[in-house]
Amino acid sequence: MRKLFRKIFAVTLTSAMALMLLSGCGNITAASSGGKKFLLSMNDEDDTFRKMLVDGMTSAAAEEGVTLDVSFCGNSLEQQTADISKAAANGYSAVIVRLVDASTALQMEVAAGDLPVIYVNNQPDEEYLEKDKYVYAGSSEEDAGALQAEWALKKLGNPSSMNVIIMMGEKGHSATIGRTNAVRHTLTDNGCNVNVVFKDYANWSDTEAAEKMAIFFRTGQPYDAIFCNNDTMALGVVEALKANGVDPSTVPVCGVDATSDGCASIESGEMGFTAFQNAEGQAKGAIKAAKVLSDNGKISSIEGGTKDGKYVLVPFEAVDASNVSKYK
Repeated sequence: MRKLFRKIFAVTLTSAMALMLLSGCGNITAASSGGKKFLLSMNDEDDTFRKMLVDGMTSAAAEEGVTLDVSFCGNSLEQQTADISKAAANGYSAVIVRLVDASTALQMEVAAGDLPVIYVNNQPDEEYLEKDKYVYAGSSEEDAGALQAEWALKKLGNPSSMNVIIMMGEKGHSATIGRTNAVRHTLTDNGCNVNVVFKDYANWSDTEAAEKMAIFFRTGQPYDAIFCNNDTMALGVVEALKANGVDPSTVPVCGVDATSDGCASIESGEMGFTAFQNAEGQAKGAIKAAKVLSDNGKISSIEGGTKDGKYVLVPFEAVDASNVSKYK
């Protein structure tokens, strides 16, 4: 049934893309002649980690002797689809995609035609991954949330209960879902009764996180720890705590990514913890996956490649005051 749907979808999408391509849609930088060329389709690089990922893939492509063209589509699903379809029609060997919407993986695979697709930074459901064809290069989002929870438990002396605030990233994003769920599950699995006193989306933004904290403070509820899906939101939380007269060093504030600003905050005694997400490692993994798959190779041959041929995984690493100097 899925194959039939894919065929029907392909016919419909091909017709639509033909019209878009004829109208000049697409913003792919012209690729150099000769050798393999890959397309990286990103929504933007406004977020610190996404910019690190783009820069890392650009460097990794140069090291591997391949051409990487980057296309920014904003939040336009139509633009992303058109860019991928254009790459498929213009001699590219693989496409690397940061999905605008994780639920549109099938649409991107159809647009890519016979090209392998490597997803980064926004993982689609596993049903859309296929061995040595459609793969995800990144880190296990659940591990980041688990590391946060484990650190907070130890920091607070393994309490039997905990009042927590959770600042979530983008709604529907795989990192938001995985990291948030893992915090709760890890605390519970360690015998801690979790009471989520406040939880909201702050969309990876320090400004939004600070605004949401201002709303929370008006409730007057007690809290023991604050878990944020990324460092930028954690930094916003730190500023909100200070603005409310709270010393952030007295409250475990956890982030993810180990950005330079996040590490500086830990070093200054404000943020308590972050989980290092290795942008360089993910970038190299994505480029290696594109190169191997474009040669009809196997994902399992790559460092971090899983036996099922669907993932290239780069581990998260725990960062706190004891080792933050290594990650600056």
